[in-house]
Amino acid sequence: MTTLIRLEVTRTLRNKKFMFFSVIYPSVIYLLISGTQNDTDTIPHTDLTLQSFFMVSMASFGALTAVLMGNSERIAKEREKGWVRQLRLTALPGRGYVLAKIAGAAMVTLPCIVVVFLVAASVKHVRFDLWQWFALTGVIWAGSLVFAALGVAIGYLTSGDAVRPVTMIIYFGLSILGGLWMPSATFPQWLQNISEWLPTHAYAALGQAVEMGGAPHARDVAVLGVYFLLFAGGAAWLYRKDTLKA
Repeated sequence: MTTLIRLEVTRTLRNKKFMFFSVIYPSVIYLLISGTQNDTDTIPHTDLTLQSFFMVSMASFGALTAVLMGNSERIAKEREKGWVRQLRLTALPGRGYVLAKIAGAAMVTLPCIVVVFLVAASVKHVRFDLWQWFALTGVIWAGSLVFAALGVAIGYLTSGDAVRPVTMIIYFGLSILGGLWMPSATFPQWLQNISEWLPTHAYAALGQAVEMGGAPHARDVAVLGVYFLLFAGGAAWLYRKDTLKA
């Protein structure tokens, strides 16, 4: 499984187009959005400035891009080319394949997170204590595992032709409704009620809690834990189902 993870990371790092959209793109979006905001304005019901809020949001968005878009399309295409069928002939168990895909995708999220942080600190002068920078990196990285599992499930659920539009709908739907593109506090109340139960809302809340000097809330951790079990379990079930078809 370690060898497969190393292979997945190497293949991803060699994909210049993918690395641009997952690493550079979130930083560009951060500059565009934060550039129109006042440095002193804060998010309703918090002490977070808009610059700080969008830093965590775009770092989370970049990690989401890396693990969701990369996993789903790659797996769907591998299934069509017969690569997955070849792996079944090896000693690698099904759960090992799924875990390797999740871990391999999560390994490439660190550049996405770090670049957004560097841009925010150097261009927008966002400042936090040293422990907060490390904690922010850790919680955003750990939370990305949830969406890496979702990417694996989508890759097995859709065909090579359908995977991109399906992934894009889920990708932008979760990003916007979960509050990554704008504070969910600005949504109508009925939409806020929906947003609170989405994994992206809990994901962004992890970093926001650290920014405010505290620890992630147990409710947000629990929501992400449930979604991870749901997505990873679904991916494993779909893998076994695909194996039986073969």
